[in-house]
Amino acid sequence: SRAAVPARYAIERGQWTEAAKLDDPDTSKFAYTDGMRFLVFYFGLPFAMVVLCVTVVPFFYRARVFTAYEYLEKRFDLRTRTLTSLLFLFGRGLSVGVTLYAPSLVLSVILGWSETPTILLMGGSTIGYVIYALAPTWPWVLGGLVFGMAWASMASPTLFAVIGDALPRERRAIGFTVQATLKRLPILIAPALGGLAIAAYGVRSGVRLGLAITVALALVTLAVVARVRIALVRETTPTGIRGVWRSLPSPLKWLLLSDIFIRTCEGLVDVFLVIYATSILGISAPRYGALIAVQMATAILVYVPASKIADRAGRKPFVIATFICFAAFPLAVVLSKSFLGLVAAFVVGGLREVGEPARKAMIVDLSRPDIRARSIGLYYLVRSSAIAPAAFAGGLLWRLAPSVPFIAAGAVGLAGTVLFALTVEERYAG
Repeated sequence: SRAAVPARYAIERGQWTEAAKLDDPDTSKFAYTDGMRFLVFYFGLPFAMVVLCVTVVPFFYRARVFTAYEYLEKRFDLRTRTLTSLLFLFGRGLSVGVTLYAPSLVLSVILGWSETPTILLMGGSTIGYVIYALAPTWPWVLGGLVFGMAWASMASPTLFAVIGDALPRERRAIGFTVQATLKRLPILIAPALGGLAIAAYGVRSGVRLGLAITVALALVTLAVVARVRIALVRETTPTGIRGVWRSLPSPLKWLLLSDIFIRTCEGLVDVFLVIYATSILGISAPRYGALIAVQMATAILVYVPASKIADRAGRKPFVIATFICFAAFPLAVVLSKSFLGLVAAFVVGGLREVGEPARKAMIVDLSRPDIRARSIGLYYLVRSSAIAPAAFAGGLLWRLAPSVPFIAAGAVGLAGTVLFALTVEERYAG
């Protein structure tokens, strides 16, 4: 019938799609053992599905059942249906386990990670995407975000290691500058383009258009990254997480401690900036968006000259300048009484990036080359774990008075600046 055409098309499309083949462990096995000969088998599957739709599906329809398990229940009993269902789910569970294990094994070999945490990371990300797909309300999406964002933790250590391996010491600050600039340029234009798409096509169609563009850009990115060839620095001896921590030199640990102070300063007020500006100072949402643009533009303008000077003259003065701006930014916001005052404060917020390439280059310089990615990953694990309560503490301080978390953030940032200036010598920062 005419109604069956869409169903048949969906079945064929599902069988022909590349994703359906790539995530099938049997497909991977056949491709490994037989090369491209397995395609002869899979080319016939879509047509076999059509034959089944013509022959087997009408039988189920006449029997008034929709699945083979329902037929088994009618033919035998509920226990038979339950047993076969459990056997099928058990087999599917093993199949999914192999599907997760295969890319995890590849990542563990390429990145030098232990297999167990790599598998947990891959599984956690998968759980996150499943929650996204099945989420009935937005709180569920937030729960999925906890799992899905596990992938984000992989990007930073890998990026740091790539810049460290690909560039000499005197070019790493400018390398981080280029990366940060390319990362922030889309932030200036993407929100406006997304808003125009939603305004023109509606929320649902606009978001779908944005998703399609994002997927296309991701494919382009994968094609570009696939052409990158960097020699892999092999680990001399297997090193566990304790060994990685012991390998971190004392200056890097002092930098980590001062960085914790600075990021705690940022975390105390970061989520309250928009509330303070719009509710306490009465700034409109469009004006707050303009403030963010001012901050981003300032950061981009200072990146290149600051990083070039840092590579040549030394990095410590620029890291200190960055830490000072981190401490001064919340104080500048709380002291602002007008929109122009906030513009000046957000210029200070943009200047927080003046020494970020130098700080990142220091981390790379002080990490052992053969375990650089793992050292950087451990650095950010410790830092992120330490600053996690900052936003909650900021909320408690907000209850005392809206200005209190900003003043406390300034004090914490100043302490981190002094700690860095006194403990990390110029010869380690240059």
